[in-house]
Amino acid sequence: MLEFVLKTLVSYLLGSALGSLIVGRIRGGVDIRNLGSGNAGGTNALRTQGIFFALWVMLIDVGKGWIAAAVIPNIHLFGPDGSVERQWLSVACSAAVVLGHVYPIWYGFRGGKGAATLVGVLAGLHPHALGPVLSCWIIVLVLTGYVGLATVVATALFPAYLALTHQATNVPLISFAVAMAFFVLYTHRSNISRMRAGTESRARRVWLLRPR
Repeated sequence: MLEFVLKTLVSYLLGSALGSLIVGRIRGGVDIRNLGSGNAGGTNALRTQGIFFALWVMLIDVGKGWIAAAVIPNIHLFGPDGSVERQWLSVACSAAVVLGHVYPIWYGFRGGKGAATLVGVLAGLHPHALGPVLSCWIIVLVLTGYVGLATVVATALFPAYLALTHQATNVPLISFAVAMAFFVLYTHRSNISRMRAGTESRARRVWLLRPR
């Protein structure tokens, strides 16, 4: 149990290291939470600071998700704890790193929305689902221009993918997938409200169905 608690805590603390604020500090103290949408994620970084800033942000945020899902659960400093079910440990670390990104202890619990970190988690936890999930994200994005909607729909596809590939009996994984689908829906609630009001910004460069 000690291994479970410590690794989950380490994953949360890792998640609290926000790529946008780390890169912003290196770039002279830029805090993108005071710019654009006020979100500390990759989309706001791209809109307010440009592509190279955003790429470094994405690298950090995706990378920490992968580390929490694929590396931290498999580190055995004192030997594995036989009382800990390994897949539950992996999904606990995965959930913790996403929670850390959204509610970072280092930055007053004001973080991003978890999408990029969740991509890294998916790559480490269940890489076979990465292709379908990212494909869904791209399709929804180019059809609607809404990054938030693409993220919500793609995340919801993950548990559906598990069910369609006969993995719904994998209780730790399906529990994580369903929990993240609802969590991402919650973190994007302001985007959904703006979409309903018709005030949400669109990625017009990739929106294929935009008015001509």
